[in-house]
Amino acid sequence: MKEHDSITLTIDGQSVTGRSTDTILSTARSHGIFIPSLCFFEGLTPAGSCRLCVVEIEGSSKLSPACTTPIGEGMRVTTQSSRLSRYRKAIIELLFSERTHVCAVCVANGSCELQHLAQVLGVDHVSYPGIGPALPLDVSHDRFVLDPNRCILCTRCVRVCAEIEGAHTWDVKNRGIHSQIIADFDIPWGQSTTCTGCGKCVRVCPTGALFSKETSRAATVATPFNLVRLLTHRAEGHQ
Repeated sequence: MKEHDSITLTIDGQSVTGRSTDTILSTARSHGIFIPSLCFFEGLTPAGSCRLCVVEIEGSSKLSPACTTPIGEGMRVTTQSSRLSRYRKAIIELLFSERTHVCAVCVANGSCELQHLAQVLGVDHVSYPGIGPALPLDVSHDRFVLDPNRCILCTRCVRVCAEIEGAHTWDVKNRGIHSQIIADFDIPWGQSTTCTGCGKCVRVCPTGALFSKETSRAATVATPFNLVRLLTHRAEGHQ
């Protein structure tokens, strides 16, 4: 099959087409079909880590992440079902319970993707006990703040820093619920010798984990347009 061959499949009973290089998520979105996601960001390599975009594929008993699963000829995909709804709600609840997400006192209140998806998916309470590790904020950077208590480990910041800015400042240490985003070799952000201060990581953060000291969160909400603009600025030699 050639790279740009057209593929026909069915998503939620609707016949759609895409290229052989497309994923279920990209195909669905190009046809106006909503599939929730948090770790995915247009222009970055899909990570498949949040698992909110899982879908059902006819002939398979397992759930598949739409952002990393390529489309196939004749594939029949279901994006909305009672099983998927339960699964996605549980993920949102676990994300809320793992860190400290008190929306009323968060800088991202009103422009947080986690908050928005909780509303869309009908999550009105958290069934799991909160861990609330009370991690220290990193305010060492001149312009930005890292609040690990609001981090959902989507790794958007890691990927945009590596793939778009080319600085490789961010990484992840530890495993499981102890995982944290770190700068360089786990040093204060303000002491990083690799950070260019471009702010791309702040712009793609879906919560209030990364924010600017100077501007409101509403002005830095992550959108594909913002990333396109950042790429344009990089090509023109701007910071």
